[in-house]
Amino acid sequence: MAIAEATRARAVSPSRGQLIPISAQDVRITGGFWAGRQKANAEATLRHCLDWMERLGWIANFDRAAAGAEGPSAGREFADSETYKLLEALAWESSRSADPWVDEAYRTLAARVVAAQQADGYLNTRFGGPGQPARYSDLEWGHELYCAGHMIQAAVARARTLGPDKLVEAAIRLADHICEAFGPEGIQSVCGHPEVEPALVELYRVTGHRRYLDQARLFIERRGRASLSEIEFGAAYFQDDIPVRDATVLRGHAVRALYLAAGAVDLAVESADDALLAAVQRQWENTVGRRTYITGGMGSRHEGESFGDDFELPSDRAYSETCAGVGSLMLSWRLLLADGNPKYADLMERTLYNVIATSPDAAGTAFFYVNPLQRNTPGVEPETDAASLRAASSQRAPWFEVSCCPTNVARTLASLGGYLATVSPEGLQLHQYADSEIETTLPDGQPVHLRVQTEYPNDGLISVTVGADSAEPWVLSLRVPEWARGIAVLVDGDNRSVVYGSTATVTRAFAAGDTIRLELPTSPRVSFPDSRIDALRGTIAIEAGPLVMCAESVDLPVGTELADIRVPGHARPSPSGHDGASINAVYEQTPAAPWPYIPAKTEVTRNGADLNLVPYYRWAERGPSTMRVWLPLAEAEWRKRGTDE
Repeated sequence: MAIAEATRARAVSPSRGQLIPISAQDVRITGGFWAGRQKANAEATLRHCLDWMERLGWIANFDRAAAGAEGPSAGREFADSETYKLLEALAWESSRSADPWVDEAYRTLAARVVAAQQADGYLNTRFGGPGQPARYSDLEWGHELYCAGHMIQAAVARARTLGPDKLVEAAIRLADHICEAFGPEGIQSVCGHPEVEPALVELYRVTGHRRYLDQARLFIERRGRASLSEIEFGAAYFQDDIPVRDATVLRGHAVRALYLAAGAVDLAVESADDALLAAVQRQWENTVGRRTYITGGMGSRHEGESFGDDFELPSDRAYSETCAGVGSLMLSWRLLLADGNPKYADLMERTLYNVIATSPDAAGTAFFYVNPLQRNTPGVEPETDAASLRAASSQRAPWFEVSCCPTNVARTLASLGGYLATVSPEGLQLHQYADSEIETTLPDGQPVHLRVQTEYPNDGLISVTVGADSAEPWVLSLRVPEWARGIAVLVDGDNRSVVYGSTATVTRAFAAGDTIRLELPTSPRVSFPDSRIDALRGTIAIEAGPLVMCAESVDLPVGTELADIRVPGHARPSPSGHDGASINAVYEQTPAAPWPYIPAKTEVTRNGADLNLVPYYRWAERGPSTMRVWLPLAEAEWRKRGTDE
């Protein structure tokens, strides 16, 4: 089967839409925040993930399957997917850095996976082998199609970076098997965990074989029709309660919901199904407006790793799984390509800096699974030689019994360059700001070479220098984030203010050396919660540019606790250090009492002090601590009223 676009390294490659993604190979992140993250990912995280999966026997599962060994496999029922996500990360990284170790690791790992494939294309190390459960005997929890989706995504990444290979051929055989097993005359059900849907659409885009698109349509149209058995969490956990077209908001298990929505956008775009696209856009709007944390995190309930009700956004019980952040990025990117609205890039930016960047430590070898916005007790250091429970500690852990997040972070960081910019018939659009070089071609064939220089997000100055003369005029567009409510300025000969939540544009036949500057206000600012979020009434948060700030107990005066902090209503934050902030606060200490409800006239000891804040993505880097993003306002006024009564 012919492979289309073998050298276009795009994470998503729609055939239509307002914007066209450029190849990750056309973008080189050269310095600053994201270059450091990509370096740690390439030099540490990939090796770390490979080492842990070898140590725990997850990769050896493929060797056992290839040998026909009898009995259960190591790890959980979805362990195969971690090997596939690592393969995808290796494929992207091999294209990005051309590191010989990365390419060899990919080839060796891919060969072990392919050897385990059965003659009819089926591939899973936990089902269908000697002494194992039958194929597709547990669609609710077995994750067979979920794992297959990640295997196909890894193959798509390889096909688009370095061309077809044995893994790509194996993915095509697996997809053909799925179409036979779950086609119109096959099993009339879906997988409990969506993922195969966007994978099948991407394989269609790579191969041009329409049966994969048709199978994705079958899976998406079957969803919400109670094809899965009832479970204690309810059908919404699987998104099997309401057809995708009829849903108004994302619900149930957050990662499942986001992956399904991403697949629905892919299907809608390729099928020119505007009604389906509008349904997902509506779900995104309502979810962002009512069920999303200030960090961009999604999923407020530990039970079922799920979305809560509208405005159910507690800080200390926030789940906000790292994988949900990746799913949110996937969905917002697809919607951005489809209709070009910069609001999707705004959420991507918020999620990148405050969820995805928060999960790994600076070294890239320990990770958060969940991302709460408040910790009331210091965590304990996790064991370094054993897998941790998902949310057992407030400290980052080297590995988890369910370790979906490290490999998800790895594949996202390896492919990050492809999310920075797009092109269209009008010109080139910059959506995310990083010190980088972009060398690509506009749809009319005109070459474009840009040098982006910035210390973003610590500084709001973005300088874009054109590297080559243009034969014809084209439009350079720069996103002005919605948070930039101060005066953002575009410097293009004459300075001019630009509107936040939009794009700033410059149109001309550019000459080599032309420089455009965008100046964004990144000083710390106060944000207030919607009054309908019960858990946050009477609090404020501090943000600086795209970064959410937090207070940590390690920065407090001796003898005080985060629970004692109150911020006067008139206090305003100021910059502190390289990337931090500070705000005037008081420490209110209430006398100990046997009853935690305080009479109005209770005497409270108050001491003023400056409260240091650090970017949320850096919390817990200095050891166990308590932490909070939302800071309570001082209660002096209502206490005074109580005294006067």
